[in-house]
Amino acid sequence: MSQAAAMPRDITAEPRQRSRHAIRLLRPLLMLGGIAAVAVGVGYWWLTGGRVVAIDDAYVQADKVAISTDVSGMVAAVPVHEGQLVHKGDVLFRLEQRRFRIALDGAKAKLAQTALTLQAAERDYHRMESDVAMRQAAVADDQANYQRYANLVRGGGVTRQEYDNARFKLAADKAALEAAQVQAEVQLARLGGNADADVTTLPAYKEAQAAVDEAQRQLDHTVVHAPFDGIVTHVDALQPGMYLTASTGAFGLVSTDHVWVEGNPKETELTWVRPGDPARVTVDTYPGQVWTGTVESIAPASGSEFSVLPAQNTSGNWVKVVQRIPLRVRVERRPGDPPLRAGMSVEIGIDTGHQRRLADLF
Repeated sequence: MSQAAAMPRDITAEPRQRSRHAIRLLRPLLMLGGIAAVAVGVGYWWLTGGRVVAIDDAYVQADKVAISTDVSGMVAAVPVHEGQLVHKGDVLFRLEQRRFRIALDGAKAKLAQTALTLQAAERDYHRMESDVAMRQAAVADDQANYQRYANLVRGGGVTRQEYDNARFKLAADKAALEAAQVQAEVQLARLGGNADADVTTLPAYKEAQAAVDEAQRQLDHTVVHAPFDGIVTHVDALQPGMYLTASTGAFGLVSTDHVWVEGNPKETELTWVRPGDPARVTVDTYPGQVWTGTVESIAPASGSEFSVLPAQNTSGNWVKVVQRIPLRVRVERRPGDPPLRAGMSVEIGIDTGHQRRLADLF
């Protein structure tokens, strides 16, 4: 028996060779398939993406005001406490009112005196009219006597002295008549040109009435009411017995009804965002809680336009920086939702409804 015939035959060699050959054939197919799968996945992601704009630079906002009044005075009472929920019209604090009531009483007394003075002025004008009529009659009588004496003095019927006396008396009565007429005209002007007008329509009365209204306004403003529903804060800064200066903020009031979310997306993210687009709102404080909302408005200018020192792009040292445009989202709140407090960090997802197309690549 030969040596070759004596060696046993390896029956597994041929299948291993075929397997290695198959692997060599499949390897490029798998690589190409993987690349194709990634390309398809990326293409699908690109086509379906870009519809939702995500904004993480957003915060809860609410109407808030520093409660104050435009009159100065001593604080008499503060019937609210820190963190209290108040409703529109509720009393927040009161100032001491005695000084303001005295001022109001004085203004009312001056108004009544002004009315009496104007009524007396109307009656005095009518007296002046009677005086003018009486002086006109006296001038007419003097004129007749003067003409008669002028005719008689030529024939010696009266003396020259009597003629001169008549002439002087006529001149004096004419001057008195003119003075009475001027005085009556002045009085009529003070009455607005109508001696029988309602005194309440005259400027002097209206001025006195305005003083009464101002005194009443100041008295009313000693009691400060809530301008809207909300929660008061920093109430301890105002205590009874303190002197509050006009227009000085006493404490804060934050609205519980008018609450919204304000985001600051990049300008490049607003290509397809429009007012009215639906939005999804999540608050960092409440994980898992989702609010729905609507894009209410998009600011007409970037935030930098309102900065104290806006960018000077004409200086020659210009660097392009992506700007941020304030955007407001109205949040739909349901009963049982946790409270939204001004300043909370928020994330917004806006569904623009825009679908990308392959044509956009070319």
